[in-house]
Amino acid sequence: MPDQTTTPRIKPPPERLYGRQTGHALRPRQERLLAETLPRLRVDPTAPLAALAGCREIWLEVGAGGGEHARALAAAHPTAGIIACEVFRNGLCSLLGPLVAEGAEATGALPANLRVWDDDARVLLRALADAALDRLYLMFPDPWPKARHAKRRLVHPHMLPLLARVLKPGAEWRLASDDPTYQSWVEQVMAAQALFAPASDSWERPAGWPPTRYEAKALRAGRRPRYWVFTRRR
Repeated sequence: MPDQTTTPRIKPPPERLYGRQTGHALRPRQERLLAETLPRLRVDPTAPLAALAGCREIWLEVGAGGGEHARALAAAHPTAGIIACEVFRNGLCSLLGPLVAEGAEATGALPANLRVWDDDARVLLRALADAALDRLYLMFPDPWPKARHAKRRLVHPHMLPLLARVLKPGAEWRLASDDPTYQSWVEQVMAAQALFAPASDSWERPAGWPPTRYEAKALRAGRRPRYWVFTRRR
Protein backbone atom coordinates (compact mmCIF):
# COMPACT_ATOMS: atom_id res chain seq x y z
CA MET A 1 0.00 0.00 0.00
CA PRO A 2 1.54 3.40 -0.93
CA ASP A 3 2.41 5.75 1.88
CA GLN A 4 -0.43 8.26 2.30
CA THR A 5 1.89 11.26 2.54
CA THR A 6 3.90 10.16 -0.55
CA THR A 7 7.46 11.13 -1.23
CA PRO A 8 9.34 13.22 1.38
CA ARG A 9 11.22 15.02 -1.39
CA ILE A 10 8.31 17.41 -1.90
CA LYS A 11 8.39 20.23 0.63
CA PRO A 12 5.22 21.30 2.48
CA PRO A 13 3.43 24.32 0.99
CA PRO A 14 4.34 27.60 2.74
CA GLU A 15 1.75 29.42 4.78
CA ARG A 16 1.15 32.02 2.14
CA LEU A 17 -1.78 32.85 -0.10
CA TYR A 18 -0.80 32.91 -3.77
CA GLY A 19 -2.69 34.38 -6.66
CA ARG A 20 -4.36 37.70 -7.33
CA GLN A 21 -6.79 39.17 -4.85
CA THR A 22 -7.56 42.32 -6.85
CA GLY A 23 -7.75 43.11 -10.55
CA HIS A 24 -9.09 46.15 -12.35
CA ALA A 25 -10.67 48.94 -10.33
CA LEU A 26 -14.11 48.07 -9.05
CA ARG A 27 -17.20 49.91 -10.23
CA PRO A 28 -19.68 51.34 -7.70
CA ARG A 29 -22.06 48.39 -8.17
CA GLN A 30 -19.20 45.96 -7.47
CA GLU A 31 -18.18 47.89 -4.37
CA ARG A 32 -21.76 47.61 -3.07
CA LEU A 33 -21.79 43.87 -3.74
CA LEU A 34 -18.67 43.39 -1.62
CA ALA A 35 -19.81 45.78 1.11
CA GLU A 36 -23.50 44.80 1.32
CA THR A 37 -24.12 41.40 -0.30
CA LEU A 38 -20.96 39.48 0.59
CA PRO A 39 -21.40 39.88 4.39
CA ARG A 40 -24.87 38.36 4.08
CA LEU A 41 -23.41 35.21 2.51
CA ARG A 42 -20.04 34.94 4.25
CA VAL A 43 -19.60 31.84 6.39
CA ASP A 44 -18.35 32.21 9.95
CA PRO A 45 -14.85 30.68 10.25
CA THR A 46 -15.56 29.62 13.82
CA ALA A 47 -18.76 27.80 12.82
CA PRO A 48 -18.60 27.59 9.01
CA LEU A 49 -21.57 25.29 8.50
CA ALA A 50 -23.99 26.84 10.98
CA ALA A 51 -25.67 28.99 8.33
CA LEU A 52 -26.36 25.94 6.21
CA ALA A 53 -28.03 23.88 8.90
CA GLY A 54 -30.90 21.89 7.50
CA CYS A 55 -29.17 20.99 4.23
CA ARG A 56 -28.78 17.27 3.70
CA GLU A 57 -25.24 17.59 2.38
CA ILE A 58 -22.46 20.18 2.41
CA TRP A 59 -20.38 20.72 -0.72
CA LEU A 60 -17.32 22.97 -0.97
CA GLU A 61 -15.87 24.47 -4.14
CA VAL A 62 -12.30 25.74 -3.79
CA GLY A 63 -11.49 28.44 -6.31
CA ALA A 64 -15.00 29.28 -7.45
CA GLY A 65 -13.83 31.91 -9.94
CA GLY A 66 -16.79 33.87 -11.30
CA GLY A 67 -19.21 31.63 -9.45
CA GLU A 68 -21.18 30.21 -12.38
CA HIS A 69 -20.42 26.65 -11.29
CA ALA A 70 -21.37 27.25 -7.64
CA ARG A 71 -24.56 29.08 -8.60
CA ALA A 72 -25.55 26.26 -10.94
CA LEU A 73 -24.95 23.69 -8.21
CA ALA A 74 -27.03 25.66 -5.72
CA ALA A 75 -29.91 26.01 -8.18
CA ALA A 76 -29.88 22.36 -9.24
CA HIS A 77 -29.43 20.89 -5.74
CA PRO A 78 -31.54 22.90 -3.27
CA THR A 79 -30.98 20.41 -0.43
CA ALA A 80 -27.18 20.65 -0.74
CA GLY A 81 -25.42 23.48 1.05
CA ILE A 82 -22.84 25.00 -1.31
CA ILE A 83 -19.82 26.93 0.00
CA ALA A 84 -17.98 28.83 -2.74
CA CYS A 85 -14.42 29.74 -1.83
CA GLU A 86 -12.79 32.57 -3.79
CA VAL A 87 -10.35 35.36 -2.86
CA PHE A 88 -10.24 37.32 -6.13
CA ARG A 89 -12.45 40.35 -5.55
CA ASN A 90 -13.48 40.75 -9.18
CA GLY A 91 -14.44 37.08 -9.27
CA LEU A 92 -16.48 37.53 -6.12
CA CYS A 93 -18.36 40.36 -7.80
CA SER A 94 -19.12 38.09 -10.76
CA LEU A 95 -20.38 35.45 -8.35
CA LEU A 96 -22.57 37.86 -6.38
CA GLY A 97 -23.87 40.09 -9.18
CA PRO A 98 -26.48 37.72 -10.67
CA LEU A 99 -27.89 36.91 -7.23
CA VAL A 100 -29.44 40.32 -6.52
CA ALA A 101 -30.86 43.14 -8.58
CA GLU A 102 -28.97 46.39 -8.80
CA GLY A 103 -30.04 48.58 -5.90
CA ALA A 104 -31.00 45.57 -3.77
CA GLU A 105 -27.49 44.55 -2.74
CA ALA A 106 -28.33 44.94 0.95
CA THR A 107 -31.88 43.63 0.90
CA GLY A 108 -32.47 41.30 -2.05
CA ALA A 109 -33.35 37.67 -1.40
CA LEU A 110 -30.39 35.30 -1.64
CA PRO A 111 -30.18 31.53 -2.20
CA ALA A 112 -30.75 29.77 1.11
CA ASN A 113 -28.21 27.06 0.30
CA LEU A 114 -25.30 29.17 -1.01
CA ARG A 115 -22.56 30.69 1.13
CA VAL A 116 -19.19 32.30 0.35
CA TRP A 117 -15.73 32.11 1.89
CA ASP A 118 -13.52 34.98 0.68
CA ASP A 119 -10.25 34.06 2.39
CA ASP A 120 -7.59 31.37 2.08
CA ALA A 121 -9.30 28.00 1.62
CA ARG A 122 -6.85 26.38 4.05
CA VAL A 123 -8.20 28.51 6.89
CA LEU A 124 -11.72 27.26 6.23
CA LEU A 125 -10.61 23.65 5.79
CA ARG A 126 -8.80 23.69 9.10
CA ALA A 127 -11.86 25.14 10.83
CA LEU A 128 -14.13 22.37 9.57
CA ALA A 129 -14.95 19.43 11.77
CA ASP A 130 -13.84 15.96 10.81
CA ALA A 131 -16.00 14.46 8.03
CA ALA A 132 -17.88 17.75 7.58
CA LEU A 133 -18.09 17.65 3.78
CA ASP A 134 -20.00 15.37 1.43
CA ARG A 135 -18.32 16.65 -1.71
CA LEU A 136 -15.31 18.76 -2.74
CA TYR A 137 -14.84 20.56 -6.06
CA LEU A 138 -11.62 21.86 -7.61
CA MET A 139 -12.54 23.02 -11.10
CA PHE A 140 -9.82 24.23 -13.47
CA PRO A 141 -7.44 25.57 -10.82
CA ASP A 142 -4.50 27.78 -11.68
CA PRO A 143 -1.99 25.18 -12.90
CA TRP A 144 1.10 26.95 -11.56
CA PRO A 145 2.94 25.19 -14.41
CA LYS A 146 6.54 25.83 -13.32
CA ALA A 147 8.11 23.06 -11.24
CA ARG A 148 9.06 25.48 -8.46
CA HIS A 149 5.40 26.50 -8.16
CA ALA A 150 4.11 22.99 -7.44
CA LYS A 151 3.92 23.87 -3.75
CA ARG A 152 1.10 26.29 -4.58
CA ARG A 153 -1.27 23.59 -5.82
CA LEU A 154 -4.15 22.27 -3.74
CA VAL A 155 -3.44 18.85 -5.21
CA HIS A 156 -0.31 18.36 -3.12
CA PRO A 157 0.93 15.44 -1.01
CA HIS A 158 0.97 17.57 2.13
CA MET A 159 -2.58 18.85 1.56
CA LEU A 160 -4.20 15.45 1.05
CA PRO A 161 -4.45 14.53 4.76
CA LEU A 162 -6.29 17.81 5.46
CA LEU A 163 -8.69 17.25 2.57
CA ALA A 164 -9.26 13.65 3.65
CA ARG A 165 -9.96 14.71 7.23
CA VAL A 166 -12.82 17.03 6.31
CA LEU A 167 -14.42 14.65 3.80
CA LYS A 168 -16.78 11.92 4.91
CA PRO A 169 -15.82 8.33 4.09
CA GLY A 170 -17.08 7.71 0.56
CA ALA A 171 -17.36 11.44 -0.21
CA GLU A 172 -16.51 12.59 -3.73
CA TRP A 173 -13.70 14.91 -4.77
CA ARG A 174 -14.44 16.22 -8.25
CA LEU A 175 -11.48 17.70 -10.08
CA ALA A 176 -10.97 19.10 -13.58
CA SER A 177 -8.02 20.62 -15.43
CA ASP A 178 -7.16 21.51 -19.01
CA ASP A 179 -3.44 21.98 -18.34
CA PRO A 180 -1.18 19.07 -19.39
CA THR A 181 1.33 19.78 -16.61
CA TYR A 182 -1.40 19.78 -13.98
CA GLN A 183 -2.99 16.68 -15.45
CA SER A 184 0.33 14.83 -15.15
CA TRP A 185 0.78 16.17 -11.63
CA VAL A 186 -2.64 14.84 -10.58
CA GLU A 187 -1.67 11.42 -11.92
CA GLN A 188 1.63 11.48 -10.03
CA VAL A 189 0.28 12.69 -6.71
CA MET A 190 -2.88 10.61 -6.62
CA ALA A 191 -1.08 7.41 -7.65
CA ALA A 192 1.26 7.74 -4.67
CA GLN A 193 -1.31 8.07 -1.86
CA ALA A 194 -3.77 5.84 -0.05
CA LEU A 195 -6.41 8.29 1.20
CA PHE A 196 -8.48 8.60 -1.99
CA ALA A 197 -9.60 5.92 -4.44
CA PRO A 198 -10.02 6.68 -8.16
CA ALA A 199 -13.68 6.51 -9.18
CA SER A 200 -13.67 7.90 -12.71
CA ASP A 201 -11.31 9.56 -15.19
CA SER A 202 -12.74 11.08 -18.37
CA TRP A 203 -11.79 13.36 -21.22
CA GLU A 204 -15.45 14.35 -21.62
CA ARG A 205 -17.36 16.40 -19.05
CA PRO A 206 -19.58 13.92 -17.20
CA ALA A 207 -23.33 14.38 -17.10
CA GLY A 208 -24.45 16.59 -14.24
CA TRP A 209 -21.24 18.64 -14.14
CA PRO A 210 -22.11 22.33 -14.75
CA PRO A 211 -19.85 24.04 -17.30
CA THR A 212 -17.48 26.81 -16.27
CA ARG A 213 -16.04 29.81 -18.09
CA TYR A 214 -12.55 28.37 -17.70
CA GLU A 215 -13.62 25.17 -19.41
CA ALA A 216 -15.11 27.18 -22.28
CA LYS A 217 -11.90 29.22 -22.55
CA ALA A 218 -9.82 26.03 -22.67
CA LEU A 219 -11.97 24.51 -25.41
CA ARG A 220 -11.77 27.69 -27.50
CA ALA A 221 -7.98 27.56 -27.18
CA GLY A 222 -7.89 23.93 -28.30
CA ARG A 223 -6.94 22.47 -24.93
CA ARG A 224 -8.52 19.21 -23.81
CA PRO A 225 -9.97 19.17 -20.28
CA ARG A 226 -9.75 16.09 -18.12
CA TYR A 227 -12.24 15.26 -15.39
CA TRP A 228 -11.63 13.05 -12.36
CA VAL A 229 -13.67 11.77 -9.43
CA PHE A 230 -11.86 10.47 -6.38
CA THR A 231 -13.60 9.09 -3.32
CA ARG A 232 -12.47 9.29 0.29
CA ARG A 233 -11.50 5.78 1.29
CA ARG A 234 -13.62 4.28 4.05
